Amino acid sequence: MKKTFLQIERWTTGAAMAAACLMLAIASSLGMFQILMRFVLEQPAEWTEVLIRFSLIWMVFLAIPAAFRQGAMVSVDVLYRWSPPALRRVLDAVVSLAALALIAVIVWFGWDYAKRGGVQTMAGLESVSMFWAYLALPVGGLFSAVGIIGNWVDPQRQELETAQ
Repeated sequence: MKKTFLQIERWTTGAAMAAACLMLAIASSLGMFQILMRFVLEQPAEWTEVLIRFSLIWMVFLAIPAAFRQGAMVSVDVLYRWSPPALRRVLDAVVSLAALALIAVIVWFGWDYAKRGGVQTMAGLESVSMFWAYLALPVGGLFSAVGIIGNWVDPQRQELETAQ
């Protein structure tokens, strides 16, 4: 069961990170296109600004699961280092449950916000609903929940090296 879940978690976190990288590539390409159009051809393409914002929002919410999986988002390092191993697992559980509670709020209200924003259209892209931009919150939250549980089941702590 644990092994199967960790395989699913590895796949979902990897897929979310690949999609986040794709969104970064799209935002970068659109930014370069916007610079070319605005300053070289003197014909600004306003629609690119909206798509850059859209792709950056999705990039952030799809990259967060990888940070949760690495234990980089919520960390209580000093308390963790001073604690015996049994208390460390309790700390892991408390931090994971707190993070899951926050993610549950983000998913719940993100979905509600996406549904309510579905009647709006993106400025500059009148044919695209804002639902697709707001959907990044619940989708990223669901991927994050899998990453949080994965870090709780199989903790990965990558601490910074101390300067010598």
